[in-house]
Amino acid sequence: MDSEPKESVSDCGRNELPPEANSLAAASVFAPNRWVKLNVGGQIYATTIDTLVGREPDSMLARMFLQDGSMMPSERDEKGAFLIDRSPRYFEPIINYLRHGQFVCDSNISVLGVLEEARFFGIYSLVTHLEERLGQQEAPMGDRPLTRNDVIKAIIQTSVITELRFQGVNLSGADLRKLDFRNINFKYANMSHCNLSHTNLSHTCLERADLQYANLECAQLVSVRGLCANMV
Repeated sequence: MDSEPKESVSDCGRNELPPEANSLAAASVFAPNRWVKLNVGGQIYATTIDTLVGREPDSMLARMFLQDGSMMPSERDEKGAFLIDRSPRYFEPIINYLRHGQFVCDSNISVLGVLEEARFFGIYSLVTHLEERLGQQEAPMGDRPLTRNDVIKAIIQTSVITELRFQGVNLSGADLRKLDFRNINFKYANMSHCNLSHTNLSHTCLERADLQYANLECAQLVSVRGLCANMV
């Protein structure tokens, strides 16, 4: 008795994939060194997959081109560039940050605008940097405590024959250990919680300065003028 003929399955039918699967496969072939073009609001940017993925692997841009296809790439323009409907004005500092890790922005570009774009794209290391930068700009310089770098810069830029004054300056919490402050005027300065260990304060003026909880361990205090200074 002849067996019934088996139905043949064509290779073409077996290999057919739905459009969604084809798109997903396309998203998984991006090699790290492959160049791609982005059309951001009409402006074309050429970059590599490694730039988009390497520094911020959890960002929106990275997930568009990761080989696991976790997020589908966007539509393309007539020249094959991926379309991204955002402002190119604020995108350029972001792509440069992804390239070299430094935030560089022209003076005519709003840092707040770049911050909002960084939030949109999920570039969170840049978000943190810009939030700190904007916070410092909002605080008046006279109210912001000077840092160790600020103080060292002032000392270096002042001639040895010129009197250096930090009179009334806010130095609260600054790390000033092992610095040479001879003959400097700190009258009325806020130096509370400062680390002044091993600092040379000889012949300084500390009149009415606030040194509450300052660390003066091994500090040199020869001929210091400390009338009414708070050294509790």
